Amino acid sequence: MSESAGRAGTVAIVGRPNVGKSTLLNRLVGAHVSITSRKAQTTRHRILGIRNDPQAQLVFVDTPGFQKRFNNALNRAMNKSVTGTLASVDAIVLVVEAWDWDERDDLLLALLPAGVPVVLALNKVDRVKDRAKLAQLLAACAAKRDFAALVPVSAEKGTQVDALAAEVAKLLPQAEPMYGPDDITDRSERFLAAELVREKLFRLLGDELPYTSAVVIDTFEMDGDLRRIQATIFVDREGHKSIVIGEKGATLKRIGTEARLGMQDLFGSKVFLELWVKVKSGWADNEAIVREWGHG
Repeated sequence: MSESAGRAGTVAIVGRPNVGKSTLLNRLVGAHVSITSRKAQTTRHRILGIRNDPQAQLVFVDTPGFQKRFNNALNRAMNKSVTGTLASVDAIVLVVEAWDWDERDDLLLALLPAGVPVVLALNKVDRVKDRAKLAQLLAACAAKRDFAALVPVSAEKGTQVDALAAEVAKLLPQAEPMYGPDDITDRSERFLAAELVREKLFRLLGDELPYTSAVVIDTFEMDGDLRRIQATIFVDREGHKSIVIGEKGATLKRIGTEARLGMQDLFGSKVFLELWVKVKSGWADNEAIVREWGHG
């Protein structure tokens, strides 16, 4: 391939739970392809987002946050997704909080393959008022590994995100693009619809609802430009069901409205969405159900 050829490759975005990996992916791609909330462990799947720059195609993979606190079937599948992804990428972006590095970051750093270049992204830099402390953290991080680059960013504000992409692009091999110029993800609309419902569920209910709640798309049909979608929210207990439904169905209605608006923005068309809530106790520790719902 000639020296003038562009670059293309896969890049894993890794980090402990709730450091802003999904927000960073969405900002890098310029579209809402990975759900976000303040609830840890929101991301359960390997989400692929595609960024097309003039001289490079960066194929980012947003992974679930690696953790060892829980050991049910769902978390085992999520951790397996992280380690499996790391073995097959051209570069890695390790995301940490700009004001703190703790033992969970050390645990994840130890999992990163020695032969894969790593860019360290110190996220949420907009929240750091003491620049001297940030400089100290950068110096401490630099001593932990020979990082290809260290880039302070704010995924939420967009600060330094283009600079981060430019540093990552330098690490990719010269290659033809793997996806089309208009592609933003390899995930289906059906998958994205389920994720958007789950995002609104977690955003609206926060700590009231365990993260093991799940969303399954029952039907996804095209009626001209209208998308007709029926989905079921599965919770672990009857008490959780009443929380999701809310008084006179108000909470479920709001979840549906916000999810529908998000889908319309992402899909660029009208959406008709119907939601139900059902109880399925213990699903997160059932290997068969975890695989059936696409987590394995």
